[in-house]
Amino acid sequence: MLDKIPSTLRLYIMSDFFARLTGSLTAFFSNPIILSALASWFFCQFMKGIIALVQVQKKRLREVLETVFWRTGGMPSSHAAVVTSMTVAVAFHEGIGSNLFAVSLVIAMVVMRDAMGVRRSVGLQASSLNLLGRHSSERLGLEFSPLKEIRGHAPLEVVVGALLGLIISAVFALL
Repeated sequence: MLDKIPSTLRLYIMSDFFARLTGSLTAFFSNPIILSALASWFFCQFMKGIIALVQVQKKRLREVLETVFWRTGGMPSSHAAVVTSMTVAVAFHEGIGSNLFAVSLVIAMVVMRDAMGVRRSVGLQASSLNLLGRHSSERLGLEFSPLKEIRGHAPLEVVVGALLGLIISAVFALL
């Protein structure tokens, strides 16, 4: 089928496609809502890395990088920072009367509640089950595979993350 399309038309279609793609990517990465959310996430994860270095002095670089780019939980909550930053940026750019702000606010409330409620509870339960499993394994000689212990957030971690998200988003909106 492509063989039947003249080469000049194929070239035009491809160049138009890449121009639209480049324009879309440029618009996406210059969007102040995306920029403030990504900056909030990166800043909070970077702070977690610094806190990890200060708390445990023999941390390896790999562990710090994992904290910055992958691990969840801890101070401050990047979950709270991202959704708060997104919501505040939408408020600045769309207004608090917009439907987009309403959706952002509800999503932010659900994510923050989940970060300090459900995720924290699941992590604590996994920790207890792992302890029980290790003891049972030692006493009864059974094979035990530990559960992954997901760290949720304490309320203070969520509040600090939300405040950082608010500040970062306000800085983006006002600059």
